[in-house]
Amino acid sequence: MPRFAANLTMLFNDAPFLERFERAARAGFQAVEFLFPYDYPAEALQELLTKYGLQLVLHNLPAGKWAAGERGIGCHPCRVDEFRAGVDQAIAYATALGVKQLNCLAGIKPAGVLDADARRTLVDNLGFAAPKLKDAGIRLLIEPINTYDIPGFFLNRTRQALDIIADTGSDNVFVQYDIYHMQRMEGELAKTIEQNLGSIAHLQLADNPGRNEPGTGEINYPFLFGFLDKIGYRGWIGCEYKPAAATEAGLGWAHAYLRP
Repeated sequence: MPRFAANLTMLFNDAPFLERFERAARAGFQAVEFLFPYDYPAEALQELLTKYGLQLVLHNLPAGKWAAGERGIGCHPCRVDEFRAGVDQAIAYATALGVKQLNCLAGIKPAGVLDADARRTLVDNLGFAAPKLKDAGIRLLIEPINTYDIPGFFLNRTRQALDIIADTGSDNVFVQYDIYHMQRMEGELAKTIEQNLGSIAHLQLADNPGRNEPGTGEINYPFLFGFLDKIGYRGWIGCEYKPAAATEAGLGWAHAYLRP
């Protein structure tokens, strides 16, 4: 049966961030994920995870000036030192919080940078981060993101991600496959997941159009959940969607999967 993690960056977002842990637990989630932990002491986050019996399954490496519109710096040739410092910061948080996988956002390609230079920078940065994370018992993930929501995002298709992973030469880089983003960019969801199951370490979901909860759009999620069971996917599925109303009001799709 699929295992779902509440994405606290997007779900329960009518409450302050630190109050969302309790809301997730009350809704029946046993795990959570979110974009970044770095605004809070790791001890405070760990206390909430323990108090509400939650597992933190994913967060991202530092991704630049998020509030200013940056969406990662992995492909930025002039930000390599910042990226590498962020790897150490992320490992420290992940170790304190028991996180076993970290996502690297490639970022929007900077103006004036050639595709080849952006790609080379991303491959080199991943090659730097992957063994450091492996030594800490953490998997490194990269996520293709659609270019409708984030124009200019450098990594936007599954095949591109797999080719970049191959070029790192590392056995510790995997795909974070976001069903919503890949429905927008390439479709063929079931076939793509099945063909690349060994390289996919984490899934995320939202429906399309609208990026709302399953059942509000065109993706046949009951089929897809059954298919994931059939092919043996055993990872977590992060619920990274925008609730159409209050989060709890839109959880009918999940009642069969969450604890009472």
